[in-house]
Amino acid sequence: MKQFLSRLRGPALALLAAFGGLASPAAFGGFASTASAAELTVAHSTWVGYGPLYIAKEKGFFKDEGLDVKLVLMEDVKTRMPALTAGRIDVAVTTVDAVLGFTSADRPLTYLFAVDDSRGGDGIVANKAIKDIAGLKGKKVAFTEGSVSQFFLSVLLKDAGLSVKDVEALNMTAGDAGAAFVAGKVDAAVTWEPWLSRGKATSHGALLVDSSAKPGLITDVMVTTKAKLEARRPEMVALYRAWSKAVDWQKTHAKEADAIMAKGVGGWLEDPAVFAETRAGIAFYDSAMNAAFMDPAKPDGIVATIANARTLGEAAGLFKLDADPAAMVAAGIVK
Repeated sequence: MKQFLSRLRGPALALLAAFGGLASPAAFGGFASTASAAELTVAHSTWVGYGPLYIAKEKGFFKDEGLDVKLVLMEDVKTRMPALTAGRIDVAVTTVDAVLGFTSADRPLTYLFAVDDSRGGDGIVANKAIKDIAGLKGKKVAFTEGSVSQFFLSVLLKDAGLSVKDVEALNMTAGDAGAAFVAGKVDAAVTWEPWLSRGKATSHGALLVDSSAKPGLITDVMVTTKAKLEARRPEMVALYRAWSKAVDWQKTHAKEADAIMAKGVGGWLEDPAVFAETRAGIAFYDSAMNAAFMDPAKPDGIVATIANARTLGEAAGLFKLDADPAAMVAAGIVK
């Protein structure tokens, strides 16, 4: 899903966006009409799903909502999430499962809204003799430990009555895992493009499963602290409105949008053609998708993803979640 940089790799910090201008009084949507644009710092890693943030900046959707959003690149989730809990940034973008290892009773985190969903961008390539997930038992399976790839694999194994302990796990980056499979050094690899295609193209390989089989499982979200939400709720609502405008604009301006997003996100995605190719494996969450996914009452929405992550994380001894998953979803942001 994330070719050269994952959402959980390589600590780095770079300021990617400058201050915006002042918004008109009508744009504040509940802010004081005489105030300057409200500043928000949003940290993310290099990933195609975060591209609409740069549309919102380029096209003035943040400014229209009375916001001055600074977009900060923090590749490592172990840097990004502590920065959030310490109050050095206002909002972080990460996968649903990653949040659970950083929330605590003292500094509880809350999910604001979803931004993108893997729809085939992640997957498992395996030797052709392996016909289903149960067939991975006892096999050499390469994946990045502690990443969304491990979460994806763990959920699939759980559904098959197995766990990661039932496979011979090899800790590799997604790119290295894919290359190892192509070279015939492992029986299966949890990876993303271009390695899914390369794995399928080998004489010994086939696509065992991809993330389109589990919609909503690998989903990126905007997250903040509950204290920050209480103090800055109008800005968080405005952030969601600006995001929704950007996603709607992308739908009708795909080519121009890819150019804007590629330039903004940068890194290995700076080529618009590469960005567009990678984007084909994900779905941006618009307002309708958010309304369905973020509803705590929906049995197949975010609460189900949190519950899956909780079960697997606690079983692995990674964390102990005291909070009710439904209570972690911020009410009133998605309208």
